Amino acid sequence: MQISANGLRFEVDDQGPADAEPLLMIMGLGMQLVAWPQGLVQQLLAAGFRVIRFDNRDAGLSQHLDQLGVPNIAIASVQHLLRLPVRSPYSLADMARDALGVLDALGLRRAHVCGASMGGMIAQQLALLAPERVKSLTLMMTSSGSHRLPGPSMRVRGALLSRPSDPHDFAAVAERTYRLFRLIGSPAYPAPEAELRQRISASLRRSNRPRGVLRQLAAIAADTHRAGQLGRIKTPTLVQHGNKDPLIPVAAAHDLVRRIAGARLDIIEGMGHDLPEQLWPRFVAGIRSVAESGGLSDA
Repeated sequence: MQISANGLRFEVDDQGPADAEPLLMIMGLGMQLVAWPQGLVQQLLAAGFRVIRFDNRDAGLSQHLDQLGVPNIAIASVQHLLRLPVRSPYSLADMARDALGVLDALGLRRAHVCGASMGGMIAQQLALLAPERVKSLTLMMTSSGSHRLPGPSMRVRGALLSRPSDPHDFAAVAERTYRLFRLIGSPAYPAPEAELRQRISASLRRSNRPRGVLRQLAAIAADTHRAGQLGRIKTPTLVQHGNKDPLIPVAAAHDLVRRIAGARLDIIEGMGHDLPEQLWPRFVAGIRSVAESGGLSDA
């Protein structure tokens, strides 16, 4: 369904009983709400949650902001490396306000929040902006954004920034996406090729917004002060991260638990930067456990 939030239009998928524990799921860079697999959603529903997924701005079926132009990512990357200010069309804090707007539109005073990758960065901003709205926080394969942390390898960085010569060539875009997902995926839990290609094809047919990815990437590069603010977070927090993540190395998880008081750490052997089906029960158990710490049934 389409809703209005924070002055924009958002595609929202809301499943589960209205009186169940609300869980807001925030996805990562360029990804759509369908990147939270329906099978994982079903397990979360069975664990007692009302699961709310939504497409971030500039992704999926939510409002696209092409009128804001396309940032020069090469320049932004150099500025980021030199610790110079990076100009971006919008900020991760703006995207956190989007998430708050989604909760408002659904009439939810408080919710548990789970964010993956860039979605985890948005979730951190959400907990900083409106701590009274976040009952618990699950941060999956994400980072504080500290300059001291290792980044992706040059191979992964190159694959992330590569683009087909013709962005409208469906086969070329699908192949580029497949190779990227294979590169960053979990070595201990590789997805079957046919299944992965089918998921990629379905996602691209739903929406493909490469310019939105660049604007989101600029927002990540511009978000340079969050790490120093994370000590303010008092929300019960779980950090889940794979020890084989080549995009956001596992050092980022250890950094987060040092910065967020009382945060729990779950390092998963053999997991990369994806959500393997074999690990869904572990994800659900972790989200349920931290939710219980944050208090239940007072949304």
